[in-house]
Amino acid sequence: MKQRFRIVFMGTPDFSVPSLEALHTAGHDVTLLITRPDKPRGRGRKLDAPPVKKAAIRLKCPVMQPPTLRDDKVLQILREASADFFVVVAFGQILTGTVLSMPRQGCINVHASLLPRYRGPAPIHWAIINGEPESGVTTMMMDKGLDTGDILMQAKEPIAPADTAGALHDRLAMLGSRLLCQTLDAFSEGTVRRVSQEHSLATYAPLLKKTDGLIDWRKPAAKIESFVRGMNPWPGAFTYWRNRRLKIFRAEAAQASAASSPGTIIKSHANELTVATGQGALSILEIQ
Repeated sequence: MKQRFRIVFMGTPDFSVPSLEALHTAGHDVTLLITRPDKPRGRGRKLDAPPVKKAAIRLKCPVMQPPTLRDDKVLQILREASADFFVVVAFGQILTGTVLSMPRQGCINVHASLLPRYRGPAPIHWAIINGEPESGVTTMMMDKGLDTGDILMQAKEPIAPADTAGALHDRLAMLGSRLLCQTLDAFSEGTVRRVSQEHSLATYAPLLKKTDGLIDWRKPAAKIESFVRGMNPWPGAFTYWRNRRLKIFRAEAAQASAASSPGTIIKSHANELTVATGQGALSILEIQ
């Protein structure tokens, strides 16, 4: 019979939700959920709960939303949780050595890349922007470094030519939830293997800002196409025309009929918008 573990879950965005739900379905005892505080959103700036908090309420899981994990009262609550594992899925805070040492068997992280490639906060976006043929998820034992802990399990996921960051995000969230349960099963059965990362092969996926979505028309069309997909739905690819900001949601590389300066609109068929790039042209399929 598989062991059911006592778990403190830490997560915040939509990516965290399938993993929380999978732990609940598998019968693990999620004694506490830690997430970020509610944030004001929308035009009315009303407070909105993180997606994982909404899921936790639905699953009747106790929730805490501390601004920091360094507070003495928070640390005491984490100790008293007497957890076998802390499970961390897109939480958004760095765990101190004090917190990492609390659970009996350690802290497990679900990361949306095939580590050691694409360490950091935006692995899904950068895998698509860089034209990778595949991505995946990794479960690892957390240490004090940024995504540097021992690998437990990995699962690969092909990146389709039309994939956006949003589409890949949803598939990896589900894949990660399944891999998390498989990892806990391996702990239960005593078959888990820890493998040190090849740190020399590490790459980094830095956090994206809204301003990072600005298109550089000097780049080849194929690179810009990948960039548009990697920026969809957030932070969104954009350009400017007559001082107006235009959002581009879908585009594909095309042949340029004649040499034109990058960023120049090329005359083409009716109802088509084609822009010259540093190499080839970009056919814009969806624009706002």
